[in-house]
Amino acid sequence: MAALHNDAVPEPAEGADWGPDLRRLFESRMALKRRSPRTVKAYRYWIRRFLVYHAWRDPRGMGEVEVTAFLSHLAIQRRVAPSTQNQALAALLFLYGDLLATKLPWLDELVRAKRPKHLPTVLNREQVRAVLSEMSGTPQLMARLLYGAGLRLLECARLRLKDIDLEKHTLLIHEGKGRKDRPAVLPASLAAPIQEQLLRVRLQHAQDLEAGAGWVELPHALARKSPRAGRSLSWQWLFPATRTYLHSPTGERRRHHLHETVLQRAVRDAAAKAQLTKRVTTHTFRHSFATHLLERGTDIRTIQELLGHASITTTMIYTHVLNRGPQGITSPLDDLDLG
Repeated sequence: MAALHNDAVPEPAEGADWGPDLRRLFESRMALKRRSPRTVKAYRYWIRRFLVYHAWRDPRGMGEVEVTAFLSHLAIQRRVAPSTQNQALAALLFLYGDLLATKLPWLDELVRAKRPKHLPTVLNREQVRAVLSEMSGTPQLMARLLYGAGLRLLECARLRLKDIDLEKHTLLIHEGKGRKDRPAVLPASLAAPIQEQLLRVRLQHAQDLEAGAGWVELPHALARKSPRAGRSLSWQWLFPATRTYLHSPTGERRRHHLHETVLQRAVRDAAAKAQLTKRVTTHTFRHSFATHLLERGTDIRTIQELLGHASITTTMIYTHVLNRGPQGITSPLDDLDLG
């Protein structure tokens, strides 16, 4: 499946629809496959874009010519990024393969656009310290976790109280990229701040319960298996949002986790205040975590497990950004004594 973007996927304009039968089938299959809300939203968007491009023709009457024309339109006229084109292709594969059960053999051999390889942006330790020093409150604590545990943005935002083990200095990451679980290190220096955060969440949850709220979203079918789990303390978000919302289908007053854009904005502002010339994002902390572990001599396979990479080749990219020049060499100029 194509990688989904961090940016929100806009909804297509209102107007014609793809029909209630196909829409219901789409929703049921997505639920059956346990796709994330972001994947559902992205696939829905691209399928509608495909149908709009072909004037809402029945997709059963379209095939290789129409799909190729749409993907070419994205690449040539719209000039979308390779990852965006791959995302659209993944949605169309789902439309024809999963919803319409139509075999399009040529799609199996279709060459996907390849994302250009870029070396990751890495901060040195003083730059990390400078950015973190310009932050405060919950965003700072979250940023310290991103760097200290090598977490992805949403992995940090979706931490729940039950995922924290202060005694073992361990975090449990549920369904990270590739829907895999993995343990992550909880920095010893964050034990006290995390403990304080746990107490704040406990107090806020007690207040929510008194107000008739206290619910959180649960994964998959757990809400049916354990109806009361959504109100338990252990399932509460470690970094909850400041406001509650009404979940219309259930009538529950819920609290979501802190929106990821809050942390993204805080990191961007802190990097500007620190006067860094590098482009710093939340993911830069994860890159810096891996690189700094390599510099300390940590085994690369250990780093692979901590980052949750499926392939060691993905982790190997950090060997190219060590503070020793390309391929870890020293320039021969440094051997000359020129004063």
